[in-house]
Amino acid sequence: MQVMVRVRFAPSPTGIPHIGSIRTALYNFLFAKKNNGEFLLRIEDTDQKRFVKEAEDAILNSLKWLSLDWDKEITYQSKRLDLYKKYTKELLDKKVAYEKDGAVFVKMPDNKTFSWTDLVGNKKISFEGKDQEDFVILKSDGFPTYHLANVIDDHLMNITHVIRGEEWISSVPKHLFLYESFSWNPPSFAHMPVILGPDKGKLSKRHGAKSALDYKSDGYLKEAILNFIVILGWNPGDDKEILSLPEMIKLFDLKDVNTSNPKFDVVKLEWVNGLWIRKLENSELKKRLTEFDSEIEKLVEEKHLDGFIEITKTRIKVLKEFKEMVTPFIKPSKLNLSSEEVELKKRFEKGLLDIRSWNKEELTQFILSFLKKEEKRFPDLYKILIGADKGLPLANVFEVIGKENTLKLINE
Repeated sequence: MQVMVRVRFAPSPTGIPHIGSIRTALYNFLFAKKNNGEFLLRIEDTDQKRFVKEAEDAILNSLKWLSLDWDKEITYQSKRLDLYKKYTKELLDKKVAYEKDGAVFVKMPDNKTFSWTDLVGNKKISFEGKDQEDFVILKSDGFPTYHLANVIDDHLMNITHVIRGEEWISSVPKHLFLYESFSWNPPSFAHMPVILGPDKGKLSKRHGAKSALDYKSDGYLKEAILNFIVILGWNPGDDKEILSLPEMIKLFDLKDVNTSNPKFDVVKLEWVNGLWIRKLENSELKKRLTEFDSEIEKLVEEKHLDGFIEITKTRIKVLKEFKEMVTPFIKPSKLNLSSEEVELKKRFEKGLLDIRSWNKEELTQFILSFLKKEEKRFPDLYKILIGADKGLPLANVFEVIGKENTLKLINE
């Protein structure tokens, strides 16, 4: 009888989950769904001194936003202390563990070799028992350490595969010895390479190691975040990089996870996000924009919003850029222009007044002719209109907001 695949995402609520944590959750989720299994969520909150309530909220909200829905109820380790104490007593009775200074330690054997075949890279990894130090399983405050709680919960939750970062490899010998001491079968292990910064150093905030919710606030789409994260260490083998969540589930296989450390590249993330923005139907992009920033509907008249979305869709990399691009044409800043620039603007306005067919083709022809006649360039025109040296295509904007609003923009 085939055993149902069961995996877990087991974060500690001691800090806001960054991209590396979310990748762990995503790979576990994909593996479970690919194999018709279950994706469980366990909050490892036994370190009460470092517990941060906001961190737990961020974990749950990140998973919900990214549609990484977990199966069954959440397991909280802080509610299972009696269970850990029960199993600690069993190890003490078996003389596998001993008490010292109010804490309980496990003595690692000198005569054993601990080995397993890791599913990432299909490589055999071994550690000698004699090289392992004794370790604490129950602290003097009655709370278990990660090693004990992790093994007990993985067993009782029937976890079949443990998928996590390679920084946990050195802990596996301790865990294997605990499984052996309890006469339990260990799960299969898969340790993913660590994500590095662009300089190949440890990923940090200056490289973009923010939480998924920070990226949401910056205007990234959840589809793009998932897409970018999944290719940080995995690809389906045919150089395909733009993937939806259903496509990821269909194609995901642990054997395709790379053993080399991927580099986090914000520029590529922006590129992926821009592609996903362009993949959206205009109506869906409108929905995303107004959900992202409720001020947009107050800023842009409803009759103009669709037009501005059409113009900006191919130009924005993140949602917040929409407002940045359209605001100068709707709420212009007061400009400090020279007398020569004021006269140039007056001549431009006079030319606009004579345009009868108010469409982007006629407007484009007029603007090009005006610039040629005045021996000016586009940056000169943008400066007298919005105070910047570039912006959205003027003819397209003028067509969207209409003749009356265009003239009003110029006068203001």
